[in-house]
Amino acid sequence: MARALFIIDVQNDFIEGGALGVEGGTAVANGISKLLAEHREAYDFVIASRDWHDPESDNGGHFALDGEPDFESSWPVHCVAGTYGAEYHDELTTNAIDHHVRKGQGEPAYSIYEGTTEEGGTVHELLDANGVTEVDIAGLATDHCVRASALDAIEHGRHVRIITDLIAGVTPETSRAAIAELAHAGADLVTSDLVER
Repeated sequence: MARALFIIDVQNDFIEGGALGVEGGTAVANGISKLLAEHREAYDFVIASRDWHDPESDNGGHFALDGEPDFESSWPVHCVAGTYGAEYHDELTTNAIDHHVRKGQGEPAYSIYEGTTEEGGTVHELLDANGVTEVDIAGLATDHCVRASALDAIEHGRHVRIITDLIAGVTPETSRAAIAELAHAGADLVTSDLVER
């Protein structure tokens, strides 16, 4: 039984002051780094995703280039490939990450399962090849990409734990709704002090 940690989209554009910054983003980055410093051995694999949007398109309507975004299916320009906004936040320790996943390359993408690894494979293939049955999830944002990634992991047969003190969302209301949905779908809700081998 192998366990992986998903770190979802801890990028400059999703941190306070970024194009789509969420309150608590910096604290999440710090908390994940603390977790990795103290309990890296709890994970066989650490897999981190990033939005990595094309600079010269609306990415399948994901960017609202011709009007106001609705903040549900269209968004302000964010996490453009190769820009500062798309980079991991400085407070996130990246040397413990085994696999980097880029998603949203020319199209809308919320779940880590929609991305590709640096080797060109999918997360599903990576987990299957390494016998990963347990997945812990931390990152941003609770009510969007964390939610989508967790639901996909559950759908693909993984036992999922949401590390509730290492996530932050766009609004308290939608974040609470997302957490309730994930719990109903079968995810366990834990805090980082309970993470151990």
